[in-house]
Amino acid sequence: MTPPTTGAHDLMEHWLTHVTAIRGQSEKTINAYRRDVSGYLGFLTHHKGGILGKSALEAVTITDMRAWMAHERRRGIAARSLARSLSAVKSFYRWLSETHGLEVTSVLATRAPKFKAGLPHPVAANDAKAMINTADFQSTEPWVSARDTAVLTLLYGCGLRISEALDLTYAQAPLPEVLKIRGKGNKDRIVPVIPAARTAVNAYLRLCPHAHEPDTPLFLGVRGKRLNPRQIQKVMEQVRLQLGLPSSATPHALRHSFATHLLEAGGDLRSIQELLGHASLSTTQAYTAVDQARLMAVYRKAHPKGR
Repeated sequence: MTPPTTGAHDLMEHWLTHVTAIRGQSEKTINAYRRDVSGYLGFLTHHKGGILGKSALEAVTITDMRAWMAHERRRGIAARSLARSLSAVKSFYRWLSETHGLEVTSVLATRAPKFKAGLPHPVAANDAKAMINTADFQSTEPWVSARDTAVLTLLYGCGLRISEALDLTYAQAPLPEVLKIRGKGNKDRIVPVIPAARTAVNAYLRLCPHAHEPDTPLFLGVRGKRLNPRQIQKVMEQVRLQLGLPSSATPHALRHSFATHLLEAGGDLRSIQELLGHASLSTTQAYTAVDQARLMAVYRKAHPKGR
């Protein structure tokens, strides 16, 4: 596809600089924005067949937007991914309106494609515990086994994202009863640390052969560098094969399991939202659908009329 012209590209980079400075978005989020908007600008350059500057961006019609979306769908882009790209494009155009006075109604009026939001895929409580226990046998190096066990215990016991667990530093050890976690959008939240997680991390640190400094990552790879999340994903792949669990049993599924099992035990949605660091309660409400689906499955299996 034709790359965007310098004018459009520069505008995009100015917008990304603004987003980084004002919103404090992560590098991963900024790269996703750049990829989505750059693809859109590349399409427009080819579609319009001319220089893509501010006047060309302002002249975009709903028909042009539909043409872009149709092009993306023909490329095999899923509705969910296209909706995300459209959201990034709209954010870019809002900035163009605010900073350059462009009329952007056509872009902002473009409707996102409909898609059915998928439900989280937690694992059962017994399976979650079995996965953590089985992780201890995936390496011949005792300290590596202890490390993997500690990471998985934090994911399930504290509801951390894998990136959040691997962002912990040695200065935070030994882990306190509560941790301040910096999550998506650089938003901080307070997370209780269960005794099992503190014990698992302490066991790993006693065995780890690599030197730690206060600012070094808590979890290290075999060469003493920051642990790559892919290593934990590989451990989970091995474990789920040994336990006969589905491919949805990923590291992130342990975070889903944390939330689902809290809800099943009577936890309220607002508290779970805070523990997970969700910006919107609607995101957390997905776990109520999981719980309802589980209850209906139990009903159909157990009730005489449900058989």
